[in-house]
Amino acid sequence: MSAAALLLAAALLLAGGPRRARRRADPGSRRATGAPRAADPLAAAFTFDLFGACLAAGMAVPTAATATAASAPAGLARTLRRAADLLALGADPATAWSRPGPPGHDAEAALLRLARRSATSGAALARGVTELAGQTRHDAAIAAAAAAERAAVLIAGPLGLCYLPAFVCLGVVPVIAGLVGGVLSGGVL
Repeated sequence: MSAAALLLAAALLLAGGPRRARRRADPGSRRATGAPRAADPLAAAFTFDLFGACLAAGMAVPTAATATAASAPAGLARTLRRAADLLALGADPATAWSRPGPPGHDAEAALLRLARRSATSGAALARGVTELAGQTRHDAAIAAAAAAERAAVLIAGPLGLCYLPAFVCLGVVPVIAGLVGGVLSGGVL
C-alpha cells in the first residue's frame, strides 16, 4: 500500500501536478513551448458556412457578419466585426472589407477578396462564401494528407535504424557464420 502511494506521489511530482494537467487538457491553452496554436481551417470553414447561411436566409451583411463573428476564430472574428461595424456606419463596402493591418490567415484574405469583389460586381456574397467554405475544407484535407505523408517518411528513418541492425544480427550474421563454419570444417581452405 505504501509503495503504491510513493509511486503515485512520484508520478505527480514528475508530471507537474493537477494544475499542469488541466493546462495541458485545455484546448485553448498554449503549447508547452509557449507558441500559440495554429488556426483551425475547419473552424474557418464552419464560419464561412454560417455566414453564407445567414446571408442566404436574408440577413443584411452587417447583421450576418456580427452574428457569425461570435463563433468565429479570433482573426476571422476581428475581420467580421470590423466589416460589420463599418458597414453599419455606412462605409463603402470596398473600404469595410479591406485589411487595415498586416495580412492575416489565408482564409481571412480570401473572405476579404470575395467580399470586395461582391461589393463591386454585385455578385451574390452568400453563394461565394459557401463555395469558399468548401474550398477551405478541401485545402484542409489536402494539408492533412500531406502532413500524414510527411510523417510516414519521417518515421521510416528511425524504424530503419532499429530494424536494420536487428536484421543483420539475426538474419545475415547466422547465415554467414554457418557458411564460414561449413567452409572451414569441410577443408575447402
